[in-house]
Amino acid sequence: MPTIAPDLPPLIGQSSAFLELMDQVSGVAPLERPVIVIGERGTGKELVAARLHFLSRRWDNPLVKVNCAALPETLLETELFGHEAGAFTGAARRRLGRFERAHGGSLFLDEIANATLAVQEKVLRVVEYGELERVGSSATLRVDVRVIAATNVDLPEAADAGRFRHDLLDRLAFDVISVPPLRARREDIPLMAEHFGRAMALELGWEAYPGFDPAAMEALTAYPWPGNVREIKNVVERAVYRWGDADTAVAAVQFDPFDSPYRPAVAPLQPEISAETAAEAPPGALQPIDLVATVAGLERDLLRQALTANRYSQRETARHLGLSYHQLRNRLRKHGL
Repeated sequence: MPTIAPDLPPLIGQSSAFLELMDQVSGVAPLERPVIVIGERGTGKELVAARLHFLSRRWDNPLVKVNCAALPETLLETELFGHEAGAFTGAARRRLGRFERAHGGSLFLDEIANATLAVQEKVLRVVEYGELERVGSSATLRVDVRVIAATNVDLPEAADAGRFRHDLLDRLAFDVISVPPLRARREDIPLMAEHFGRAMALELGWEAYPGFDPAAMEALTAYPWPGNVREIKNVVERAVYRWGDADTAVAAVQFDPFDSPYRPAVAPLQPEISAETAAEAPPGALQPIDLVATVAGLERDLLRQALTANRYSQRETARHLGLSYHQLRNRLRKHGL
């Protein structure tokens, strides 16, 4: 059952986990309350936020989005709250912030856990009282905005660790929508493969879409999908275009596009060499080592191995590696895993 928001790809599913998610979204959408959307990368948190907006009475007013992880603190503050002319060097004219632009509508704060405590305090004031001040101004402005926040971080744990304000968490968490990862709703994988496959066949100009053969579909269904919906879209579209035959079912699927015998190998660690040995070695005998790249590559490989061994359970992987859940998430984000 695809559900579509304007200018966004559809939410697709028919599994019980997906239908429960849609029921929760539909139930809370009409209420004038903030909501937190939590889920792994690629699960469709932005699509859920859009559905919350378009099923509310605010549907014909702006849905404004800002990624809190994409901007440093000073820029994020001016993006959210705006600034007056002359507020800082380069501020030649007044600029309305995202809260003002979302007046009467909804503001989607993606990756809210990345906002600094100072920015969080100002967001709390807007959520609590509907008031803000532009940077460089002491005039108080009132706005009517519904805040929808999203994150892939354990916010209660972040609050206990002092990285997120407890009072903001309490205010935002009127309801918390946890988006299930794709591995928790495997019944939806064939439906998604059909949807993304047909769209790719149409883009390629095929007169018909042959679908995936049983072995390929079984492989798609069994895969753990660490990148969730975003990953399956890429995998399916890549498989269809590489197959190139509209008359026979797609039988080849490559999950990792970097998998190649020609993939650059991680540079091996050089053995320790004493100063005396180095002094006696002929010129050119010692090869330079890119220590940062080598250590990063080793860490990335160990993370991949641990994720696979623990069936992509991040909590089990963190325990396996002797890391906290937050430390593991930081490292996975650092390496794009």
